[in-house]
Amino acid sequence: MDIHDILKKYWGYDSFRPLQEDIIKSVLQGHDTLGLMPTGGGKSITFQVPGLYYETGVTLVVTPLVSLMKDQVDNLKKRHIKAVYFHAGMTMAESRAAWEKLVNGNARFLYIAPERLNNDRFTLELRNIPVRLIVVDEAHCISQWGYDFRPSYLNIKSLRVLKPGIPVLALTATATPAVAEDIRTQLGFHEGKTFRKSFARDNISYIVRTSEAKIHETLHILSRTSGSSIVYVRSRKRCRDISDFLNSADISSTFYHAGLDFTVKEQRQNDWQAGKVRVMVATNAFGMGIDKPDVRVVIHYDIPPSLEEYYQEAGRAGRDELPSYAVLLASKNDPGLMHRRITEAFPERQIVKRIYELICVFLHISVGEGYEALKQFDINKFCRIFELQEKQCRSSIRLLSQAGYLNFIEEPDSRSRIKIIVRREDLYEIHDVSHTAESVLAKALRLYTGLFSDYVYIREPEIASHLDIPETEIYEAMLELSRHKIISYIPHSDVPMIYFPTAREDKSYLLIGKNIYEERKHSMTLRTEAMLGYAFRKEGCRVSGMLQYFGEPDASSCGKCDICRDNKKRKVNSLEVAEKLTERIIAFLKDNPGGSTLPMIERHCGGDTAETANVVTFLCNEGYVKCKNLIFSIAENN
Repeated sequence: MDIHDILKKYWGYDSFRPLQEDIIKSVLQGHDTLGLMPTGGGKSITFQVPGLYYETGVTLVVTPLVSLMKDQVDNLKKRHIKAVYFHAGMTMAESRAAWEKLVNGNARFLYIAPERLNNDRFTLELRNIPVRLIVVDEAHCISQWGYDFRPSYLNIKSLRVLKPGIPVLALTATATPAVAEDIRTQLGFHEGKTFRKSFARDNISYIVRTSEAKIHETLHILSRTSGSSIVYVRSRKRCRDISDFLNSADISSTFYHAGLDFTVKEQRQNDWQAGKVRVMVATNAFGMGIDKPDVRVVIHYDIPPSLEEYYQEAGRAGRDELPSYAVLLASKNDPGLMHRRITEAFPERQIVKRIYELICVFLHISVGEGYEALKQFDINKFCRIFELQEKQCRSSIRLLSQAGYLNFIEEPDSRSRIKIIVRREDLYEIHDVSHTAESVLAKALRLYTGLFSDYVYIREPEIASHLDIPETEIYEAMLELSRHKIISYIPHSDVPMIYFPTAREDKSYLLIGKNIYEERKHSMTLRTEAMLGYAFRKEGCRVSGMLQYFGEPDASSCGKCDICRDNKKRKVNSLEVAEKLTERIIAFLKDNPGGSTLPMIERHCGGDTAETANVVTFLCNEGYVKCKNLIFSIAENN
């Protein structure tokens, strides 16, 4: 099949979106390729189609988000495309099952988190896997000048040594020219090609509203618009408060943040996507992997830390190409809050080192131990025990992650999953389990497919509802079946985890380098100023300024942002004023055939000096009025 046949067979599309085909052909010709495509531009198609075009081998995809990784693998499986993934939250049994699929040729796509490349055993076994294409998703993470630098991304270059001659495709939705150049350098591009689609989204009107009562402005906007909406905030508590306020005003709403139980998040996301709830109030934990086409309004209640993040989140509006709005709410206090975030994001080095030491104590990891350890980490309990500020703790963990000492997994793979580990015929020989366990196993076999070949996500409440028994009994039955080695059962867990890619260091040897601290702080300061420049811009076009930031110096005015709209109104009003003033001046001069001076015209016709002079000059140039010795009168032919 050619690439168009693949697109039609698996996705049902007759043609590619702009730039997709160019990127695909570049990859298939063996070129290292950088694709810069806006949010919603269809980046995944650019590597999934080539991955299916190759008759043999695996497409290796490096992506930083476990949730996005799982969403893509699930979506591929729905299209009957075989794919597996590896991340730190997997059990040994799950990892073995995934490797068996790879070795036996039962996977066309392999998704990994970049930290996996630190694992010597993984890279050793990867040598035996025939990789045809290496994909780096969210490629801005490899650049120290990007807004979400991940030091583990620097390990990706090792794949070029491990898999020489294999083309690399790097993809991102947000990259300044400096970041794009750094991506190519860090990935060792060999005569690579770059494809850039304009970041302009012509169907989105970008609006900034200045208000000291943002909650009422939010209600005002949603009351005067229709369709699905997202309200982004930077506080979990504010999620609930705003959602409750909107519901009290008869605007259906729910909220979403990383701290919610997985089943709750899944249900709320499904309700919103199905249109049962109009407004989703969420932190930035919401949105990755969400491709709802008919979002009409995206409101940012709080100013994001960078234009990159703002562009990505605002870009979730209008993916169906219909008119939509991205509204940013700003107040006079926001610049101070934004600058304070910079200070909070970079605690003193001694504080960062102390928090690393306390984390290791909290998780019972001694110096020299903990290599590749994965530990549950309740950050709230940790801060409470050691009397730490949560913001300071989170910032320190982020710096430690960027320095390569640990990784904080706030959203682990929390869904329950099972795999049947006996042969199908052996199920008929099971006699020593309880009746409830037998019933639960039978119901699971009816509700879920693929249980003998892979781990399958299950929902204990769903099984309990079908059997009309308490959910606790489902859990006990699963444990019983697991003890009898009939199934492998991984119950859900919402507790975040910390992964240690290296053994614990003594805090005196911790190195938080200049590139992690001072340079990143400077970079954050520049991004903050760019974001504030967008939010508080008074002249020019708001969108063209943003596009220039992303490397489009010739971007023209959009005509739809609030500044452009205000300019249009002023021009219309100015024309109306000029037309009325013109009529008055002509009438006055006709009533005074002997002529008048400019001050007399101004005094009798009501315009200011500049307006009057402009109109009189125009009338003279057009031949309606003549001037002699600074006396103006109607021209003879008029």
